[in-house]
Amino acid sequence: MCGIVAYIGPRGATGVLLEGLQRLEYRGYDSAGVAVAARGGLRVRKVKGRVADLAAALPAERAAEAADPAGGGSARGRGRKARALSVGIGHTRWATHGEPNDVNAHPHLDGSGRIAVVHNGIIENADALRAKLTADGVVFASETDTEVLAHLIAAAAGEGVELEEAVRSALTHVVGTYGLAVLDATRPDRVVVARNGSPIVLGIGEKEMFAASDVAALVQYTRQVVHLDDGELAVVRADGFSTFTEDARATAKTPDTVDWEVGTWDTGGHPHYLLKEIAEQPATVARTLSGRLDERFATAHLGGLNLGPRELREIRRVKILGCGSAYYAGEMGAQLIEELARVPAHAEPASEFRYRNPVIEGDTLYVAVSQSGETYDTLAAVQEIRRKGGRVIGIVNTVGSAIARECDGGVYLHAGPEVSVASTKAFTSTAVAFALLALHFGRVHDLSPADGRRICAGLKALPGQIEEILAGREEIERLAAEYARHDGMMFVGRVRGWPVAREGAQKLKEISYIHAEAYPASELKHGPLALISPALPTLAVVPDDELLEKNLTTLGEIRARGGRVLMVGHRRPDARLAEDVIVVPRGEPELDPILLTVPLQLFAYAAAVALGRDVDRPRNLAKSVTVE
Repeated sequence: MCGIVAYIGPRGATGVLLEGLQRLEYRGYDSAGVAVAARGGLRVRKVKGRVADLAAALPAERAAEAADPAGGGSARGRGRKARALSVGIGHTRWATHGEPNDVNAHPHLDGSGRIAVVHNGIIENADALRAKLTADGVVFASETDTEVLAHLIAAAAGEGVELEEAVRSALTHVVGTYGLAVLDATRPDRVVVARNGSPIVLGIGEKEMFAASDVAALVQYTRQVVHLDDGELAVVRADGFSTFTEDARATAKTPDTVDWEVGTWDTGGHPHYLLKEIAEQPATVARTLSGRLDERFATAHLGGLNLGPRELREIRRVKILGCGSAYYAGEMGAQLIEELARVPAHAEPASEFRYRNPVIEGDTLYVAVSQSGETYDTLAAVQEIRRKGGRVIGIVNTVGSAIARECDGGVYLHAGPEVSVASTKAFTSTAVAFALLALHFGRVHDLSPADGRRICAGLKALPGQIEEILAGREEIERLAAEYARHDGMMFVGRVRGWPVAREGAQKLKEISYIHAEAYPASELKHGPLALISPALPTLAVVPDDELLEKNLTTLGEIRARGGRVLMVGHRRPDARLAEDVIVVPRGEPELDPILLTVPLQLFAYAAAVALGRDVDRPRNLAKSVTVE
C-alpha cells in the first residue's frame, strides 16, 4: 500500500515521478502528490484522487521544468555542455491518519517549506511527538503522522548539518514503521531515503538515480537495483549512492538485476490486469515448475531450501504463515505436505501468529508465504521466529524482497509481477510451489516412487488443464452475471475443497463487493444451514474423490431448503442437486485444489465486471500491505 518514487538526474523529475506513480497505482491509494526542486524553493502539488488527476494539475510545472530542468539544482556532466540536474519525490497515499483530501496527501512540508517528506508506514508515537512539537511552537497543517517527520527533520537540520544527518537524528525519536524519502530545497543535489518495516529500493542509472517503494516504478529506466534493509538509510545522488545504519555505520550493498520486462505492466490487450493475469497462469505455472521436476527419482529439485535430506527427515512439524490469499494457499500447502510427506502441517494467519508469543520448536520448519515478499505482518513473524532460533523458509515471488532476505532459504515463484490487487497467478504458483515442496519432502520420507511419478505427471499436466478451464470462460461469465444479482453467497467445501472455498469467497468479496462466506461443507448443518434460502445461493466445491457422496448429500440438504447451488467439480451430478455446474478437468486428487481454484477466479472477475466494479483496484484495499 502507498507508493514512493524519487528521482535525481538530467530528465525532468516531474515526468519521471508521474510515470513511476502510475506504475504503482496497483498498490492501492486515495491521493497523490509530488515535490520538485525549483529556483527559490520546492514546487509542490498534491490532490485527492488518482495519479491522472495529479497529472492534470501539473501542466504549468511540467512546462517550467522543461524550460529549466535544474530548477536551481547543481550542474553536472562532461564536455562543453553540462547536464542540469532535476530532483523530486512523489507519493500515492493510502489513508491511515486523517481522511483522504488534498491537505493530508503527501508530500508533507515543514513550516518553512524547505523540507519535503513522503512516507509509507505508521509512526506509532506520532501523537506524543506532535504534542511536543506543538508545545515548541510548531503549527501543523494536516492530520497525518507523516508531517511530524518533516518538522523533526527541519528541527535537526541546523546550520552546517547535512540532510542525511538531520534525517538520521530525527529518526532516533521515532517509533514505528517507515519507508521514506526526504528532499531539502537548500540541498537539491541529493535525496535521503530510509527504511524500517516498509520497502525502499534504489535504482541505479547512468548519471541518474532512482528510489521507490517497489521495483515496478523503476524497470522502465534500470534493471540494477539495491534493496535497503530495516534500519538502513541512503543518500542518493545523480552519480551514485551511499548507505549507512541508524547509528551512522557505513554499509556495503551489492546490486541485484531485475529480470521483469516493462511490458509486464501493460494489460496485453485485455480489458483488465486481473483477466490478463488469470490468462497467464498456464505459462506462470510452467515457469514455477521449470527445472524443478526430477522424473528419474520421482521428486523435485529445490536447491534454494538449503536443507539436506537428513535435515528434512529431522523435521517433525511444518507451520505455514501468510496473510489473505497467501494464508489460503498455505492451507492447501499444509494438506499437500500431510498427504504426501505424512508430516503434521498447519497454516495460520501471520498477523495472528506474531501477537500470541508463539512457542518456537527446534524440529519445526516454518514457511513464510508472501507474493510481494514485503507483507509487514509476515515479515514480523519471520523476524520473531528467527529471534527465537527457529528455522524459516520463504515462498515469495519477488527476488531480493525483505522476507526473501530474512529467511534461511526458500522457493521463488517466478510468476512475474502481479499488478491487480486480487492475487491470481501468484496464488496458483504458490500452490504449485507447495506441491513441489510436499513432493520433495515426501520422497525424503515414505512417498513411494510410483506415487512420486504420479505427482510429477500430474504437475506437468497442470498448464494444459488450466488452458482447458480458461477455454470455458464464456459459460462461467454467463453464470457469474446471473449470480451477481444476489447480495451474498455461501461457499462450501470439504477437506481439499475447503481452502478452495475460502479463496473463492475471498476473491468474490474483494473485487465484486458481494458478501461471501466460506464454510466447511461438513459444518453446514451445525448452524449456517439456517441461512440457506432462495435468496442466498451456494457455490459448492465438489471434487470427484473419496468424499464425493458426502458432498452430494450436503447439496441435497441445501436444495431441500430452497437454496440454489452452483457446483464446481469433475462431473455433473443429478440435476436435482445442482442447478448449475462448472466442470473442471480431472487431475491427481492431491492437486485438485489448484485446478478447482481457477474457475472461481474467473467467476469473481466476471461478477465484478457485471457490477461495474473497479476490478484491478478494489476499494479500501492495497496490493502490498506494509502496515500493521
